[in-house]
This record gives sequence, C-alpha cells and structure tokens, in this order.
Amino acid sequence: MTLESSLAQEAALLTQRLCELDRLHHPVWVFDLDNARILWCNESSLQVWQSDSKEELLSREMEADMSVSVSKRLNQYKADFSRDESARFTEFWTMYPNGEPVTVNVVFSSYRLSPDRLCMFCEGVADNATCAETLRRSEALLHTSVHISLYSCAGAPLYRNPASRSAVSCSTSLLQDHFMDKDLVRQLEDPALDEIQAITSVNSVNGVVWHDITARRCRDAVSGEAAWIISEVDVSKLKATEEHAQFLAEHDTLTKLPNRNYVSIYFQQQIDKVLMEGKSGALIFIDLDNFKTVNDSLGHDAGDQLLVEVADRLRSLERSQYSIARLGGDEFLMLIKPIEGEQHLESIMQKIIQVVSVPITLLGREVQVTPSIGVAMFPNTGTQIHELMRHADLAMYKAKETGKNDFAYFSKELGDAAELRMNLVSELRLALKSNQFETYFQPRVDVSSNIVVGAEALVRWNHPTKGLVQPGDFIALCEQSGLISELGKNVFRDAIVAQRDWAAQGHDIRISVNLSPLQFGEEYLVDDLLDILEEHQGNPKKIELEITESVLLGHDQCTIDKLHRLVACGFEIAIDDFGTGYSNLAYLHRYPISCLKIDRSFIGSMDSASPIIELIVSMAKLFDLYVVAEGVETREQLEMLRKLYCQEYQGYLFSKPTDFNSFTALLTRRYSIAA
Repeated sequence: MTLESSLAQEAALLTQRLCELDRLHHPVWVFDLDNARILWCNESSLQVWQSDSKEELLSREMEADMSVSVSKRLNQYKADFSRDESARFTEFWTMYPNGEPVTVNVVFSSYRLSPDRLCMFCEGVADNATCAETLRRSEALLHTSVHISLYSCAGAPLYRNPASRSAVSCSTSLLQDHFMDKDLVRQLEDPALDEIQAITSVNSVNGVVWHDITARRCRDAVSGEAAWIISEVDVSKLKATEEHAQFLAEHDTLTKLPNRNYVSIYFQQQIDKVLMEGKSGALIFIDLDNFKTVNDSLGHDAGDQLLVEVADRLRSLERSQYSIARLGGDEFLMLIKPIEGEQHLESIMQKIIQVVSVPITLLGREVQVTPSIGVAMFPNTGTQIHELMRHADLAMYKAKETGKNDFAYFSKELGDAAELRMNLVSELRLALKSNQFETYFQPRVDVSSNIVVGAEALVRWNHPTKGLVQPGDFIALCEQSGLISELGKNVFRDAIVAQRDWAAQGHDIRISVNLSPLQFGEEYLVDDLLDILEEHQGNPKKIELEITESVLLGHDQCTIDKLHRLVACGFEIAIDDFGTGYSNLAYLHRYPISCLKIDRSFIGSMDSASPIIELIVSMAKLFDLYVVAEGVETREQLEMLRKLYCQEYQGYLFSKPTDFNSFTALLTRRYSIAA
C-alpha cells in the first residue's frame, strides 16, 4: 500500500470519527507528526489554511516549507505526547499558507489513531486582533536559540520555548534537577532575591553543559502567583576555550605537567593545608645531569623527547600525596604531602633516581641521564613555596657538587653559603664598575732556550679589603652570575694593549687569552672581539684564544663556523687543560686548532703521567700543533719536557703571573734561567 492510499484510508476513518466536529466554528485539524501532513480538518480550518477544499489541504506536503525551529518544536511535542498522552500545550502559531501570515492561538493535544499511530489534535482560534508586537514576540520565542523558561517558585516548569525544551529530556523536569549548582538553587528559593546572574553547569540531553543565565522574579500571567523567568545561553564552547587557555597558562606545553605559574598558586595552597593539619612535607627539586650534552650532541628535538620521557616516568610514581611540575629546561619539582618519615622520603628519592636513570633510545642511540635531587622540608626549613624552591635548589646544587645522581637536604649552612655567594656577586658587580680587576701575565717560555716567547693573560681582583684575590675564588661565580662576558672582554682588551705596547718596544710576542664556554657561546662574540681589536689597534695574529675541550663536545656546525671565522680573522686557537676533558683525535683534525696546553695535573705527577705527556706530544706532531706544558715548578719537570720534545712551558719555575710593568721589565732584561 502506498503512502497516499494509506493516508486516504486514515482520513476517511477520521471523517467518520470526527464528523460532529465538522460543524464547529473554530478551526480544528489532526496533524500527522510522522509525515508532516494534515489527516483531517473541519470546514473552518480551510480559511485558516487558505485552502479551497479539504482534498487540497490534505494533499499538501508541509515539511518542505517548515522551518528548522518549527520542525524541532513538533518533534518536542511528539516526544512529550509519547511520554504523557494527556499533555496539552497552548501557543501562538503563525502559519504561512500561500506565503500569507495567519496567526492562530492553538491548543495542541495528542490523538491516538491506532495503537501504533500517534497524531496531534489541533484546536485554534484565529486572533486577528492580536497586535503586531505580540505576534513578533511569539515568533521570536519560537525561533530564538536563547532558552526561555518560566518556573513556579516551587521549581515546576510553567513554560518552555522550543530552545529550552530541546535542552531537557522531559518537559516536566524540575528547576532543581536542571541546575547542578546547589547554591544557585538555594538562591532561587530565596524570596528576598529578585534577580540572579551566573555562569553555571546544567543537566541537559547532551550531558553537563555550561549556561550563562539570568533569572528574574515575575508573576505567572495565568495564576498570578510568583514565578521565575529564566533565560539561558549555552556558553560551553566559550567555557572550554577559557579552560584550555587556563590550562595553557598553568601547564607546560611540552610535557603537559603543571608549570611555574601553577606551582606558585596551587603548591602553596597544598602546603598551607598540610601545615593546618599539623603535618610536615617536602619539596623536591630534580635537575637532569648531562642534559645539555644530549641537547648539544643530538639536537633540541631529541632533548625534548627526553624531557617528555622523564616527565612520564615521574608521573608513573605519582600518588595522591604527590604533585609533580616542570619548572623549565631540565628542572622538575615534586611536592610530597604529607611525609611519613625520613625513611619514607628517602625511598621516594631512590625511586626517582631509579626510574630517571633507565637508558632511553634517541635517534638510534642509547642515552642515559641521571637526576641530582635537592630536598627542602617544611615547616622545618620554610613555609612559603618560593622560599622552599630556593632552598631545594641550593640542596640540588649540593648534590651535583658531591658527584651527581644523588640527593641532598637543605641545611642552614647551605643557606649561609648562598648568602655569602650573593654578597660576593654584588661585590663583583661593583668591582667591574670601579675597575678593581687587573690583568696579570705569566711568561710562556721556549723549552730549549728558556727565552720568553709569549704570555698568558690572567685576571686578578684587587679587593679593597682582602687584597689580591686569585681567579679560582671568583671566576666560577662570574660565570654563574653572567658577569664573565664583561670580565672576559676587559682581559682581552688589556691583552691587546699589552701586546701592542710590547711590540712597539721590540718584544713582538704572542699573548693567549682564555674564553670561557659561556663567553664562546655568545652569538656576537667574534664581532665584539673585532671591535675591541679595531678600537685599540691590535694585531690578531699575535693573539691566541684558549678554549676548553667542553666547547668542542657538541661537534655542531655553529662551533665549527665560529672557530673558522676567528682563524680567518688572524687569531690562533689553543685547547686549554688538554687531556682532562673529552680528548678526541677527531676534533684535532676537524677544528682549526694550532696549540695544545697540557694540564698541570699531568706535569705535577710526571713520573706516572709521562706516557700520557709523550702521547700528547706525539699527537701534536702528527697534526702539526705545538705543545705548551702548564704548571712547571721544578728543573726535573723541565728536563723531562726537553726529552719529550715539548716546545713551550709556563709555571712558577720561571715566573709567577705578574703585572704589566713587572712583565715589561722582565722582557727588557731578556730574563732566562740556566738550563
């Protein structure tokens, strides 16, 4: 049976059933919710629908001209009738037969055509007297996406527009079931409040969503009793965007762990809670040993992969009493609250060391990093997060100093030492401003003739109260505090001026100047050196730049390019403290090096180290390099160097480092010692 014949049979059946209603003066019709067709109508309906006959009206397919809002509203009615066939709804509807608006106040109710067929019985009264504003308001309520609801003060729904009805599973859902925030529900039950605005979570057919609501107290136009009219706008997407932005502000984008911002706020709250309960906890600072080596040798992508892996491993330890964060770089933080005792805490530290130290494969190479861990207990060593972070950081450096891959506790002594360092940094800054640093020079001497052939520029600090301070007492701190660059440029300038002046006196010797790894890593190092050279009319061919083996460890193109540029400018390159770092034949061939300086530790134990010295000298000859032995203090050491064919030496045997004037006098006398 076709749809048309089926509908015709149902229309005939309805005509028999409802023939008495045909004489009613107000329009009545039965609407087929499944097929969007009118199944039966009385004569009065023809005027509303502007139809010439019942046959024509019943043949109309109305779905094509139906707006989305009307279609959704009809589906809502169908769902409500399915749950409760006694339900009735009254609304102003504007139909558009032949494109002309006809407004009817319609009462909708269910009409069961058969056990399997539920239709909608519609009774309407044309309301031509209704003002335009009322009609438009009714249409707006029907089509708007804003949820408009009217509830009694007890929470029963009195009216829902289509948007509001679409958000709830049942038309009879109470206000108390709609809003999840119980405080908001209590406010709506408060007779003293007339208006409430809030962004709150609500129950909907799509689960929990967020709505921006405005509730105003009013009166029900039917009963005259107090009621709440509530408008709601779905802001779930905006809320999700806001929450995502908040997540990004408080979490590390690489590892997804909480970041420093999160730590400052929420770690402090957790600490306060532990302290209020009269308990204790610990803040653990974790730094990865040798992470820079991985970054330099394998690249930053591999370094990032390593950080993600370490973060995941730390997460695997996480318990309800742990909180883990990444501060930046290779630094992680763990808050333990509360702790059950020192043994419990140390077991946690051992687990951290164990999981972090497991090797990882990066770019086909097996890599291992280990953690250095600092621990600050609270309330013993502080109660504020930033204070505890500083203390844990100090303890972490203590762990590094004692061999790495270990943990250390913060103590008062560490705090006192840190304060001394801070005071010393302040003094160093002042010393740079007031020119308290002076460049000294130690002779470099030809092993065969014992004649001065060069000098190494070494800095000394003329402290106003402590006297002459050796570089071992302040160079490391200058590197840590970022002062090494300015200090290094000062020494380079003094070396340029000294070499120029001595050359003018007939002593055209070469002077070597140390570059710290931090200074060498500066982007504009070469330009800065050339500017100083030009300003003081120096000769780069008489300047040797000493770098440590660690500078060459990364084997990166930037290092190669920088060294070649320095050599192209006329400088020579020497490897300082050779043999103590990462001695490798490859970089002797790859980099433009002209000199190896044997570390003083080998010279000091020459009896046992002579094979090493002989090997270094042989390597130097192989690569056409000259060799300088540092720290020569005895004639026996000098004689051994002669036998090994080492070219130059420097040390206390010939002269301690001395100031410019004393070194000038030494050159003038052509001072040498007997063989």
